[in-house]
Amino acid sequence: MNLEEKEISYTTTNSYATLNTLTDKTKNVWFVCHGMGYLSRYFLRYFDGLNKDENYIIAPQAQSKYYSSPKFKHVGASWLTKENTDKETENVMRNLDAVLTAEALPKNINLIVLGYSQGVSIASRFVARRKLVCTQLVLHSGGLPKELKAEDFAFSKAKVSMIYGTEDEYLNEERITHETTRAKELFGDRLQIIPFEGKHAVNVALINGLV
Repeated sequence: MNLEEKEISYTTTNSYATLNTLTDKTKNVWFVCHGMGYLSRYFLRYFDGLNKDENYIIAPQAQSKYYSSPKFKHVGASWLTKENTDKETENVMRNLDAVLTAEALPKNINLIVLGYSQGVSIASRFVARRKLVCTQLVLHSGGLPKELKAEDFAFSKAKVSMIYGTEDEYLNEERITHETTRAKELFGDRLQIIPFEGKHAVNVALINGLV
């Protein structure tokens, strides 16, 4: 069998969702990357408790959508898989670039970048690869990519919060130790680790307390 895998490049279109309105009263812009199985418009519900005048939330949408229930009723999305990860990561980065370009944010805005679950790998890579200047980087219940190094974040002065549930079904003591050690290596004294009693779920109270 003479099988050969080839590559093409083409232009595609994707959506993203926003919550509230960007005005002169806006103090914080949140750039939030959802977890696997979410759609961006539903992920925004977790940020509805933030002051609407002061917070504008942007949720990019992962490109790869799929039916997430046996009855083909609910649709979810995934950012990446282990298949062709390097190329797919760059596709994701260009997706996020396009979202920020479309939003044309003011340069003096307080930018908070948040990743939840699978979105942690996306948010951290985006900040590192694009040297994205933000005031906070929030890593909620997800793993840091293996290829990232401390020098990738040397440009940044952002405060980094690592949030996870102590009863998270995807974590055990070994994984928690590994991830917290990695985070300390990458971010040093800019890191705060915030465990909470709970499972693998978005902690709205902690998010609301970040600003």
